[in-house]
Amino acid sequence: MLVQGGRLIDPAQRLDRLFDLRIRGDVVAELGEHLQPERDEEVLDARSAYVAPGFIDMHVHLREPGNPEKETLRSGLSAAARGGFTAVAAMPNTNPAIDSPELVHRLCEQAASIGFARVYPIAAITQARAGKDLTDFDALASAGARAFSDDGNTVMDGRVMLRAAQAAARRSDGVPLIVHCEDERRKNGAVMTAGPAARKLGVPGAAPLCEDAMVARDVLVAAQTGCALHVAHVSTATAVDLVRFAKTAAGDGAIAVTCEVTPHHLVFTEADVLELGAAAKVNPPLRFAFDVGALRAAVRDGTVDAFASDHAPHTSAEKSGDLRRACVGFTGLEIAVGAYAHALPDLSLTRFVELLSTNPARILGVPGGTLRVGAPADVTVFADEPWRVDPAQFRSKGKCTPFAGMSLPRRALTTIVGGKIIRE
Repeated sequence: MLVQGGRLIDPAQRLDRLFDLRIRGDVVAELGEHLQPERDEEVLDARSAYVAPGFIDMHVHLREPGNPEKETLRSGLSAAARGGFTAVAAMPNTNPAIDSPELVHRLCEQAASIGFARVYPIAAITQARAGKDLTDFDALASAGARAFSDDGNTVMDGRVMLRAAQAAARRSDGVPLIVHCEDERRKNGAVMTAGPAARKLGVPGAAPLCEDAMVARDVLVAAQTGCALHVAHVSTATAVDLVRFAKTAAGDGAIAVTCEVTPHHLVFTEADVLELGAAAKVNPPLRFAFDVGALRAAVRDGTVDAFASDHAPHTSAEKSGDLRRACVGFTGLEIAVGAYAHALPDLSLTRFVELLSTNPARILGVPGGTLRVGAPADVTVFADEPWRVDPAQFRSKGKCTPFAGMSLPRRALTTIVGGKIIRE
């Protein structure tokens, strides 16, 4: 295949120029200007578009095993490809939790048989994600797990978290712990951030301290043990300040802390829950306008390492009705590229691609993140092309998103995985 006429952006190679891209088999074979098609070579016209190393969403809930009514591997991976993602990291809060090598193997095999996008399993930190007994990190990593997380739950017992960090630090491959930081005791059943909107709605709210305190604890644990720590869906100004402090204090690299931010935390605030209701219920909850501003600033200054959708599909019934009883989260794979551009219209394309591809590949230690010769032929072609979010057109089973009806300024056009265009 020859991808011709596009503006190729590859931060890993410091490339941003009009370049053609040749693919042979499943790897990148050649980059250059005015490459001519070879015999029987498929040509993809990328004029007026950007060509980037395949986007990797490092925080996705695919709901299998256990909840196929919310999402199946097929529907989730189809949605990923539609959204421009060549790979996703599958979080372990399934039923049963991904806490054994057998379940990791099964997930890899099922995903490979389906295709669409690559799947990198994230295994549980504790058995059944119950926060008590550690899983076998070595066996899980050998089976294919790329990180460990109890996402959806916080490891509340500090002693367990310390043992997990020590176990991760002993590994030579730098496999990270991905931490969900919410103090469930302080949160105490709250359904949104404590503030004017919660008071007006008459629902229990929790202070941002619930997140901040756990980020502080886990950063200190990382400092003590030397483990690689990745803070999932950071959402408060103080939390990003803590990550920034850790990176500054590291100096010699002793604190290996990275973090991600979601589309919804870059756009919406707790006040939007007044209008959106259950459609805006998410963990961590939507915050205040100054938090949104702080997150955007952290993206610009390099504190935030990755964009991640936290794609969490539910049935329509589960996302309707009373805010207290509605499920937490919403679909994100198919809006993410446009939503990031909407939130940060001034962000450079190099930084945009770095956050969606280069850095996720580095943090997870997976192939990709670059289009240098010999790299996997995973490619995302995208363009500055406005479009309206219509959940009825989603390939995901989850049709709920707070972005419904919005006009977004950027979209994925073509997703290439292993040298093949994903057409379904």
